[in-house]
Amino acid sequence: MDKSNIPSYKDIESAHRKIAHNIHETPVITCSAINGLAGASLFFKCENFQKAGAFKFRGASNAVLSLSDEDARKGVATHSSGNHAAALALAAKLRGIPAYIAMPETAPAIKKKAVAGYGAKIRFCQPTVESREDTLQKIIEETGATFIHAYNDFNIISGQGTAVKELLNQVKDLDVIVAPVGGGGLLSGTAIWAKHFNPGIRVIAGEPEKADDAYRSFKTGVLQPAVPPGSMADGLLMPLSDLTFSIIREYVDEIVTVSEESIVGAMQLIWERMKIIAEPSSAVALAAVIKKKHELKKVRTGIILSGGNVDLKKLPF
Repeated sequence: MDKSNIPSYKDIESAHRKIAHNIHETPVITCSAINGLAGASLFFKCENFQKAGAFKFRGASNAVLSLSDEDARKGVATHSSGNHAAALALAAKLRGIPAYIAMPETAPAIKKKAVAGYGAKIRFCQPTVESREDTLQKIIEETGATFIHAYNDFNIISGQGTAVKELLNQVKDLDVIVAPVGGGGLLSGTAIWAKHFNPGIRVIAGEPEKADDAYRSFKTGVLQPAVPPGSMADGLLMPLSDLTFSIIREYVDEIVTVSEESIVGAMQLIWERMKIIAEPSSAVALAAVIKKKHELKKVRTGIILSGGNVDLKKLPF
């Protein structure tokens, strides 16, 4: 992997300056009841309060604002099951340019509604990687739009890293940072900034057991293919890319897999005890902390709650 393709902490700083007027500086919330259950001091960075309901608006804003005026006029395009699509649609709307989305027919209804509400032009496809990519390619050929990948993108990763940059300014002396991992954009940006800020900080990822390609890749040192995922954490079902895998191998300390039952339990804890909405993908990080509670006892731990886009008609509890 060419090191020039990997963002540095300076690129995250630059992204934060660029997107500051677009994004929310999301709050950090604590919960004594969950601290007691986890046996640690937990600090939740609430990206479920971010615009478009997820951290992905940070990366999408940075990618859209990094386009030249000439490229921007043709619009942006991507394939996504929801959060990235919504984030890119809103970022494009704020710049006044078109967004085109190839979206699986099986995407959650709330995410379809959000993407359409932000004014994106949606073209539905089958829920396979091949169908998504084929549909996207046709869109690009027809429009000349710039493809913005959900995570295999320098500017996306730089933008996602701004969440932990804020967290480490808001809360001092954290020992551990925990984030969920799917394609790896959030985890990559998180790890780059965290290790710059404090080389001794531990960066841990949570991943569903039923979508564990990142864990398998991390353990073997070889990028593993995704298996047909069966997890409810729909935001974490894409495989790592060469770029995100190279960053994770260098900067991440551990990947912890969690069961579907533990995801439901962690999600329910957040809803009931913190009184906030978090989607299953967000709950994966807390589930990982609870699984490791004996190792993280009395440890100051930052958790990135990645998003809060949930179909309320399909709650798992």
